[in-house]
Amino acid sequence: MSIKDGMDGGIKKRINEFVDSEHLVPAMFLILSFLAWQFSGFTGTFVFNQVLTRFIRDGVLVLSLIIPVVAGMGLNFAITVGAMAIQTALLLVINFQVEGVKGILLVIFLGVLLSVILGFAIGYVLNRVKGKEMITTIIIGFLVNSIYQLIFLVGFGTFIPVLNQEIILSRGIGVRNTVDLGMYRNTIDKLWLLKIGAWEIPLFMIMVVLLFAAGIYYLLNTRFGQKVKAVGSSNEKAEVSGINVNRIRIKVMILSTVLAAFGQLFYLQNIGMFDVYTAHLNANVISSAALLAGGASIKSAKIRHGIMGIFLFHTLFIVSPQAGQNLFNNAALGEYFRSFVAYGTIAFALIINIKNENK
Repeated sequence: MSIKDGMDGGIKKRINEFVDSEHLVPAMFLILSFLAWQFSGFTGTFVFNQVLTRFIRDGVLVLSLIIPVVAGMGLNFAITVGAMAIQTALLLVINFQVEGVKGILLVIFLGVLLSVILGFAIGYVLNRVKGKEMITTIIIGFLVNSIYQLIFLVGFGTFIPVLNQEIILSRGIGVRNTVDLGMYRNTIDKLWLLKIGAWEIPLFMIMVVLLFAAGIYYLLNTRFGQKVKAVGSSNEKAEVSGINVNRIRIKVMILSTVLAAFGQLFYLQNIGMFDVYTAHLNANVISSAALLAGGASIKSAKIRHGIMGIFLFHTLFIVSPQAGQNLFNNAALGEYFRSFVAYGTIAFALIINIKNENK
């Protein structure tokens, strides 16, 4: 074999290794983000501020997906249940007109309590359908969403007393589509807000997201975390070694649901407006796409995948509509491309995962 053939073989091997590695999806997103940014006409400062805002809004929601993946349960599309739990708590507190920090603390208490109960129920169901967790979490999300819609469309004003007339429909039954969160808006974001020129850096909220990331990293390296990894590796081997697999899986879903509740709270208080019936609907898809964009798979996810994925995915998510409008002179096409990016990321990552698994 000649030197040239050997070099060609080595290059081909490295290309194949790169294609099969976790770096392929992030690399593609990096290239697409750069190209879309060039065509969007946005300044680097604008994109940076927007991505940083998305980081503090969606950071904890993305991190809430990591532990179930490590436990071998795939992407938890039922994080919308945690989002609905905190939204339920938020509407109850607004109804009783508890404002400021006291209101936020009460929302957290009620939201976490409800998330623990619902997380336990989800874990119990998933223990009955091992191997089909992802599709089951999608169905669970739809089911709980139906119950949630029924409660706030019919329950408020009938069996739930209304104390705050501003959030109720004129007929006296049902919550309005949009509720103002002015009393809570940026309650947390305003702490330690650093301004450098046109850049606004909410240091406290960045530290909060990183603190959650550090907490998950620490948890996965404790004795409990080792059990979670063992369950994710093989349920049978974990049971043989004396691990109560069903109990671990339930605890994992409780943690994921509670983290999702916190993530949705950060998201809503940052926006300041609460779309009662739709705010939670795409939380699972967007968060899953961001995690996969960072190089995670349905069987392997790490903190770095979540953090890197948020920046890569949301950069493309922000610049792609304007890039599509500038390229094709069609604003609607840019919005369609944004949806394509979200769902396309999940589809592409799943194809790569299946391909690598077959190998």
